[in-house]
Amino acid sequence: MSIHVQRQAEREFLDEIGVFSWPIWEAKASEFPWKYETDESCYFLEGAVTVTPEGGNPVEIGRGDYVTFPAGLNCQWRIKRAVRKHYRLG
Repeated sequence: MSIHVQRQAEREFLDEIGVFSWPIWEAKASEFPWKYETDESCYFLEGAVTVTPEGGNPVEIGRGDYVTFPAGLNCQWRIKRAVRKHYRLG
């Protein structure tokens, strides 16, 4: 089970999947555990985050990254700079 990060995603791809019509989630600097009950796709508009999967290596995520998290993933989120992202569940 792994986190997939597409660095500096192309605008054409983002438009094609309709990412800018997805809801926005925001969070301030913080740290918390998280379990994904369903797949999540998201596009980071702002922020800097380290997500560490249970038993895995930390993944750095930031502005311009398109990320997919698989259902069932247990991880630790560490938000270093406030996050603003579009997201889609399922």
